[in-house]
Amino acid sequence: MAAQDAERLVPLEEVQHLALSRARALPPVEIPLDDALGCVLAHDAVATEDVPPFANTAMDGYAVRAGDTANAPVELRVVDVLGAGSSPNVGVGPGEAVQIMTGAPIPPGADAIAIVERAEAVLTGGSAKPGPGSLVRILDSVVPGAHFRAAGSDLAAGSVAVAAGTVLEPAHIGVLASIGAGLVKVHPRPRVGVMSTGDELVELAADGSARPLSPGQIRDSNRHALLATLRRDGCVPVDLGLAIDTEEAVTAGLERALATCDAVITTGGVSKGEFDYVKTVLAKMGAATGEVRELSVAIRPAKPLVLGWLGNRDGAEPRLVPVFGLPGNPVSSLVSYEAIALPVLRVLAGHAPAAPPTVPALADPGLRRRADGKTHLVRVELSWRADGRLAARAAGGQMSHQLSGMAVANGLAVVPDGEGIAEGEMLEVIPFGPIGPFGARGT
Repeated sequence: MAAQDAERLVPLEEVQHLALSRARALPPVEIPLDDALGCVLAHDAVATEDVPPFANTAMDGYAVRAGDTANAPVELRVVDVLGAGSSPNVGVGPGEAVQIMTGAPIPPGADAIAIVERAEAVLTGGSAKPGPGSLVRILDSVVPGAHFRAAGSDLAAGSVAVAAGTVLEPAHIGVLASIGAGLVKVHPRPRVGVMSTGDELVELAADGSARPLSPGQIRDSNRHALLATLRRDGCVPVDLGLAIDTEEAVTAGLERALATCDAVITTGGVSKGEFDYVKTVLAKMGAATGEVRELSVAIRPAKPLVLGWLGNRDGAEPRLVPVFGLPGNPVSSLVSYEAIALPVLRVLAGHAPAAPPTVPALADPGLRRRADGKTHLVRVELSWRADGRLAARAAGGQMSHQLSGMAVANGLAVVPDGEGIAEGEMLEVIPFGPIGPFGARGT
């Protein structure tokens, strides 16, 4: 561990670059298509057949020869009825029509569809019942190709249906199903372990009840919040439980994590206290199987951070597991996650390396601060104003223990060092939740 890192304030951009510099996508795995929503496709998915596989009709109506309708209205003899899933029994000759339902294949000889809304059954022999042998009156002329879906008009055989690197949304799942891709190769969702540390922490009982607190104790909120956040972000959360403030307990927890997880997040034990064992244990592990950096990030909240890449212990192909030693204060741990850990987890899942995306927003009201050499990540409530502009206002208390303010927030305003942002000025915001109309979430 480079001791000098902990002594200087490291700009957030530098820390993000450092964290991303060693991040690599997890090796592709093949999974069932219906389990792939939100995953990143690892290889081009190529259509092996035309979609649709045959020319078919886009509308209910009558398959006709367009030339026969030139002098509409005209009467044609119905020679067949063709539904979706059927094959044509006869072709369409001069003066003939086939009654056809949406999705049915175009019969030979037909080159257009006359829609049913502009056709009338003709009374013959006292009956106007449609079907083979009956007559139909086509009211409008149609042009060749009217209401045709040509074979391959969606995807041609040999074309790329979904490109590698695509984050699979519901429509992509449908496209892949249409080409028969029941199994797809994707970068897997990262398994991310979360461990809280500290003698003061109390866990909920197995039945969900809360035990009474003794003097000096608090309930562990960090782990539950981070596990939920990981689930929201498409990862597979792994609950590593609590570790007391001993080197042995922290070591055991981290070794278990390295054997089962693709990334590890701890909270607490990374500051300057005598019992901050996480940074001590990570430094020893880094010297043996990887690299660990103790950092003082130039942000508020969430200044202390230990960033490591440690060798996995599961006997599989050697790889370095990213480890994030986050601060113990509840807001600090979530802010560190959004600004530093999440971009790395996204790379593991197959996304391109990138800092958290920001959007411009209007300060409404202003976000004032004092110069202190740090970038402030202010918890804000983002909302759409009536004039169509995105507005940001501070969400609740901004101290690092005030988790209730984070619960109201749906973004982090990036406020550079200085006196802050005046009301009406623009600033950049990292969104992390849904955005509603102005005033909808506030009190």
